[in-house]
Amino acid sequence: MTSHSKMCIIIDSREQEAYAFSSPSVRRKLDAGDYSLEGFENKVAVERKTLDDFVNTVLRGHDRFYQELRSLQNYDHACVVIESNLRDLIEGNYRSGVHPNAMLATVIAININFKIPVFFCGDRQAACRFVEEYLKYFYRKYTNE
Repeated sequence: MTSHSKMCIIIDSREQEAYAFSSPSVRRKLDAGDYSLEGFENKVAVERKTLDDFVNTVLRGHDRFYQELRSLQNYDHACVVIESNLRDLIEGNYRSGVHPNAMLATVIAININFKIPVFFCGDRQAACRFVEEYLKYFYRKYTNE
C-alpha cells in the first residue's frame, strides 16, 4: 500500500449494521473488532456498539466480550466506539436495570485494565465519521502518507 487512495476499510462480515464510508471498503471476517484496514488487520481495529448493545454485551455476553478485548490488547491500536454520549450512560438511558455506576465502572475498567480507549461518539453518524477518520489517521501514520 503506497498511496492514500489504496486505503481500504475492512468491515467484519458479522457486522449487522455496517457503516457506509466514503473510503473504499470490503466485507470480510476479522479476527477481532468490527472495522480494520486491509493489510493491517492485526494492527488496528475498532469495535462498534450501540449503547444498548454495549450494556447487553457487558451483562450477558461478558465472557465473549472480554475475550474480544484481550485479543484487541495485542493490536497496535484498538478502541471501542459507542454510538451514544456519556450522559446517556450516566443517566441510565438504556434498556436494562443495571445501575449506571456499574456501567461507568466497566467503561473505566476497559480503559485502565485493557488499555483500550472507549469513545462515546454521540450518535451513529458521528461514530461512523470517527471510525473512518481514526482508520485514515492510522493509515497515514503507518504508510508515511
